[in-house]
Amino acid sequence: MVSGGRTADLAPTAAVKIFSAGTAGCVADLVTFPLDTAKVRLQIQGESRSLPEGQRAKYRGVFGTIFTMVKTEGPRSLYSGLVAGLQRQMSFASVRIGLYDNMKQFYTRGSENAGIGARLLAGCTTGAMAVAFAQPTDVVKVRFQAQVRLPESGSVKRYSSTIDAYRTIARDEGVKGLWKGCLPNITRNAIVNCSELVTYDVIKELILKYKLMTDNMPCHFTAAFAAGFCTTIVASPVDVVKTRFMNSVPGQYSGAINCTLTMLIKEGPTAFYKGFMPSFLRLGSWNIVMFVSYEQIKRAVMRFQQSWESPIGPV
Repeated sequence: MVSGGRTADLAPTAAVKIFSAGTAGCVADLVTFPLDTAKVRLQIQGESRSLPEGQRAKYRGVFGTIFTMVKTEGPRSLYSGLVAGLQRQMSFASVRIGLYDNMKQFYTRGSENAGIGARLLAGCTTGAMAVAFAQPTDVVKVRFQAQVRLPESGSVKRYSSTIDAYRTIARDEGVKGLWKGCLPNITRNAIVNCSELVTYDVIKELILKYKLMTDNMPCHFTAAFAAGFCTTIVASPVDVVKTRFMNSVPGQYSGAINCTLTMLIKEGPTAFYKGFMPSFLRLGSWNIVMFVSYEQIKRAVMRFQQSWESPIGPV
């Protein structure tokens, strides 16, 4: 991404970018996790049509879903799966965002003038690499978010803790169960990464090129908001399929394509945009918090690094 600002002319190292991206991803998750949980509940809602009426809560809209969850399951339900979510960001955002600039330079052979093709390739590559690292954490996060807590019903929770979830999935579904939905997730994250990072990269570059803003928070906010909107439109269908497939019990779907066809036949094309508003609210706000945090954390780390490495004068 375009570098600049008051932290001198030194470009941040890959290690600084990886640390900053992972930390910023965790900050963004802490702020937006309830919206992400609401999105997951809305996306899987169509799967429960065969259950007896009244057995589960009916979710309507973003804030309606949040209100229903707080009323029936308690406020903590909004943060179910947060531990796995933070684990995911530290291993996921750090790779897909932190290595984006390095991968962009790799495809342009060190040139600073990267075309749209090189940016898209870089986004696809880091997105796929991140899935390879973080897929188990994503599976566990989605399972926890989809898990309905109804204390008064005495129903047994699917998993008692994050560690129990990893252990149970590996035992009951095999190690490959932890990588369930890996293909649709790679597809989704290639799309998300390209939409998110390339949009942010290009818009920020244009803002600075035409001197509409300086390289500060308003610039980062504008570019991040645009990136979130574009990403939601492009990635929502793949995101819904990914959520449904990763949350499914063994044998429910034979694969991601079967999941897609089943949704299309039983629920129609609109099913692919279930949870669109929470997706947009979540992705838009997540992008804003993440990119603004990323830029600030990166600069803070660079300032600390420079002050640490600067020679100490005589006392």
